[in-house]
Amino acid sequence: MRILLSNDDGYFAPGLAALADAMRGMGDITVVAPERNRSGASNSLTLDRPLHLKQATNGFHYVNGTPTDCVHLAVTGMLDHEPDMVMSGVNLGPNMGDDTVYSGTVAAAMEGYLLGVPSIAVSLGSFEGKYFTTAARVARELAERFRAQPFGAPVLLNVNVPDVPYDVLEGFRITRLGRRHKAEPVVKQVSPRGETVYWVGAAGAAADAGEGTDFHAVANGWVSVTPLQIDLTHVGQMERLRKWLD
Repeated sequence: MRILLSNDDGYFAPGLAALADAMRGMGDITVVAPERNRSGASNSLTLDRPLHLKQATNGFHYVNGTPTDCVHLAVTGMLDHEPDMVMSGVNLGPNMGDDTVYSGTVAAAMEGYLLGVPSIAVSLGSFEGKYFTTAARVARELAERFRAQPFGAPVLLNVNVPDVPYDVLEGFRITRLGRRHKAEPVVKQVSPRGETVYWVGAAGAAADAGEGTDFHAVANGWVSVTPLQIDLTHVGQMERLRKWLD
């Protein structure tokens, strides 16, 4: 099995190291990740400058670009074969609900999916980062399950794992994305040079976090597995729009 690993926290991130360790023995493992933290980069591609591919002493490859750049470069130019799977993570912090729109972790997996490769994004359910090994072990189990029972078609899974010891996990839950409240306002500050600067505010609290959502599953000790799709068409508004344009 040929697996491409990536992330958005950077090639030096402990979550990526834990994921690579967990995947040992699965087959041909290649790591291509950003040279620095690119959290929140979403699906952006670098089009205004060339990309450089380098290799670290631990064998990981890194790129001066976004998570999407990394997977796109690897699949369409670096590798002499198409991977059987793209695995992105393990991210420090959850990617649930509205987070998926901004997430570089999800974007790396999404790029694999768009290129026709089954892809999985794996995130840790807290920012404490105590149990990356738990999430990495879950990722290994999913890869083994895929190897034994291939989907037969490209699939994009968003996986969030509680930040707890593996033996404490309740199991797997198939979930839908929840929703957050409106984000906190930007934080306005004055720099040492007297310039006004702004920091993006914190994400809002969970608004739709009921049973069946990713928020609810992780909060109750379950591994949340959400199948994602790319079609953003609001089918329910198409007829209303036709009438509005008549």
